[in-house]
Amino acid sequence: MSLETVTADCLHPLRHGFFTRKGGASSGIYAGLNCGQGSGDQAQIVAINRARVADALGVGHGQLQTLHQVHSPNVVTLHAPVAAHDQVPADAMVTKVPGLALGVLTADCAPVLLADTTAGVIGVAHAGWRGALGGILTATIDAMVAQGAQRVMISAVIGPTISQRAYEVGPEFLDAFVADDPDHTRFFANGQNGRMQFDLPGFALACLWQAGVGHAEWTGHCTYSDPERFYSYRRSVHGQEVDYGRLIAGIVL
Repeated sequence: MSLETVTADCLHPLRHGFFTRKGGASSGIYAGLNCGQGSGDQAQIVAINRARVADALGVGHGQLQTLHQVHSPNVVTLHAPVAAHDQVPADAMVTKVPGLALGVLTADCAPVLLADTTAGVIGVAHAGWRGALGGILTATIDAMVAQGAQRVMISAVIGPTISQRAYEVGPEFLDAFVADDPDHTRFFANGQNGRMQFDLPGFALACLWQAGVGHAEWTGHCTYSDPERFYSYRRSVHGQEVDYGRLIAGIVL
């Protein structure tokens, strides 16, 4: 089975894609294209999946770069490939090195691909609620600007992520956002039994616009609601599964 990707017109002609779980070598609860080295899947199978992604992006297997993601506002600027064992704890990368593939892993959090094609600068970010609230998207754009990008020339695309209708949270979650900015209540809707529904892609889009990008969009895909195509941490919890696969998104300059 060939790999399936979701792409965005605004990122063309750069090679890029939000890969679904289709076309991978993993089985069981990881069935499909699990690219999570931190999952409980067999390491050699994950390596096969990542190699298929590198092939699809048209780069050498060692050119596909990912990070040890920790829900932080930390951004790494890459000037050359980094060996897997040297991957640092951070949640975004930027580069202006041609042929280097930047990858981000998610399973409900928002994967974000960014590019200023005129300046030749690309970036990726892992934006869960903690990272987004902590400023990971603004930090990524700042890092791109430091490499020569112009904010108004940056296009940013949020890939498959958990949608508001599937993201139920408690009142303490809302409190954390309101403490940062009372206007953040607009990203919450009333749920059942005193719970709230949080709009992660909407919040991420607002962060991108506030940071001054020229274009921002969400692909509109909900990871929780489409088990055939996407992994979902929250769905695995609700299904009482012991682990879950990780999706990958990537972009190449």
